[in-house]
Amino acid sequence: MDKMLYVAMSGASQNSLAQRAHANNLANISTSGFRRDFEQARSMPVFGDTFPSRVYAMTERPGTDFTPGALQETGRDLDVAVKGEGWIAVQAPDGGEAYVRTGSLQIDALGQLRTGNGLPVMGNAGPIAIPPEQKVEIGQDGTISVRALGEAPNVVAEVDRIKLVNPDPKQLEKGTDGMIRLKDNQPPAAADANVQVTSGFIEASNVNAVEEMTAILSLSRQFELSVKMMRTAEDNSAAMARVLQFS
Repeated sequence: MDKMLYVAMSGASQNSLAQRAHANNLANISTSGFRRDFEQARSMPVFGDTFPSRVYAMTERPGTDFTPGALQETGRDLDVAVKGEGWIAVQAPDGGEAYVRTGSLQIDALGQLRTGNGLPVMGNAGPIAIPPEQKVEIGQDGTISVRALGEAPNVVAEVDRIKLVNPDPKQLEKGTDGMIRLKDNQPPAAADANVQVTSGFIEASNVNAVEEMTAILSLSRQFELSVKMMRTAEDNSAAMARVLQFS
């Protein structure tokens, strides 16, 4: 009885955690550049003072799906997305380097180039600063060219180049803050000249709404089954108590 109740209880608890993972994916279906998280469950023996005769279910997120999303045209010069493999380097809130696939870039009041959520975009020698300009153009190799205030339309100057990297996906992980970084505190990835971006586009999330909804429904049924098992264990325990009263 004890084993049955323990298995059912742990199963229901971990099912609720698994549903959270899929619900988070579904909630970010419209978030540009979002990468969905995988979810899996496995059996884990309980070790202690006795033999490991108890087993519980454990839900975990073994990794992140780095499959590219679809490109959506915006026509805005400061919207950029990576074509094919690769990442755009940005400065994370902790001061380290993180990576994104797309950016609706903005120029703040101090002239610093930032992503839509305020992260500084990295260039050849750190965060990119843009001088006062009339127009900004971003080339396929990440080169940023500007036409300064008062200059003729054919006078443009190159100010910096967006740092584009292409580390091995096996070395990347998503942190609890949702940022993509290199594992094990590795040094920042080196710039890769083969990575290209396209201006006027942003990359959509790679979440499949049908798959996520199907997974949530399946987990809901498993949760209900675990609750039924707990009720059955309770009924069996009550029946055993009645038997002992008669003996």
